[in-house]
Amino acid sequence: MSKERPISLITGASAGIGAAFARALAARGHDLVLTARRTDRLEALAEAMQREHGIRCTVLTADLADPHAVEQLCQTLDQQDLKVDWLINNAGYGVPGRFDANDWHVHADFIRVLMTAPTELAWRLIHGMRARGYGRIVNVASLAGHVPGSAGHTLYAASKAYLIKFSQSLALENLDTGVNVSALCPGFTRSEFHDVTGTRPLVSKMPNFMWQNAEDVVEEGIRAVERGEAVHVTGRFNRTIKGVFKLMPDKLALKMSAKQSHRYRAQE
Repeated sequence: MSKERPISLITGASAGIGAAFARALAARGHDLVLTARRTDRLEALAEAMQREHGIRCTVLTADLADPHAVEQLCQTLDQQDLKVDWLINNAGYGVPGRFDANDWHVHADFIRVLMTAPTELAWRLIHGMRARGYGRIVNVASLAGHVPGSAGHTLYAASKAYLIKFSQSLALENLDTGVNVSALCPGFTRSEFHDVTGTRPLVSKMPNFMWQNAEDVVEEGIRAVERGEAVHVTGRFNRTIKGVFKLMPDKLALKMSAKQSHRYRAQE
């Protein structure tokens, strides 16, 4: 890298895993570009990171459901001469209920935020990474992308499976370029995600050993992308779950998903 400090762009940086990535990378001396919809939270986080670590922190408020948001975001990066070395595609949420119970625009926004925006960001930024011979892209996927889909939150597992396959292909295309790509696949993570989706009463019944802290997820993710690991499932328990479902016949795995998904997915 030609500059003194790497620059990390983090989407969905206002809370949860995104904010944990901001704290971890700032502690490693990265300058940050933070983006999300909630400007007040981003500014508070930026101020804290600048004060604690002496890094430069830029806040760019954006709603990735806007079809033009990524292009405008990257134009701003160019105008401010911010050459992104680390891209953390973290922005995401869930849509509770059955597929047909939500209006199409709800699903269209979800697809743009969870699939289109991270793909476009990677496309727009990877050219510069390759030219400079260095880059890291972390696509925050989920254990849900490795196991059968569930009733309710219909597009969630599908979007995470897409990020996993996209990351694998992009990683292979960039071998020996200095650009590492990794899909980070956590399971249940302590954050406000389940409050936003309205599933907190359901998931609060899950046993404590199934949960990880956002900070632990992020540390695993940073180590994985630095190793060049194209897909990383966090936590021993989650890796066991992935392995069990991989060995099951599809029919049995889907039957088990049908039986258990009411425990963590809002289906109505």
